[in-house]
Amino acid sequence: MPRSSIHPLLAALADPVRFALVERLLAQGEETVGNLARPFDLSTAAISRHLKTLREAGLIESRVDRQWRVCRVRPEALKALDDWLGQYRDFWSGSFDRLERVLRESEDPDV
Repeated sequence: MPRSSIHPLLAALADPVRFALVERLLAQGEETVGNLARPFDLSTAAISRHLKTLREAGLIESRVDRQWRVCRVRPEALKALDDWLGQYRDFWSGSFDRLERVLRESEDPDV
């Protein structure tokens, strides 16, 4: 995924409240805005603004169910983040493997 597509996801998750909202949605599956707002010392309007940012970044989606707005995480957004992070995970894993070999060789020159 291009860096420009990942930036809004990371920017949205950089806020602790929005990160916590996504974590709650991951744990609960779907949740109403009112239930999402409960554990926070924020107004429903403030929570709604945070949810709007998450929606605009593509991390969550919402639907109306009678008089409630229900939110859920978009799995494809998390997949895109995982794919992007996977590039760095592979790089660092390989780097640590190489470092481990160098350190072993420096401890035991016969290796």
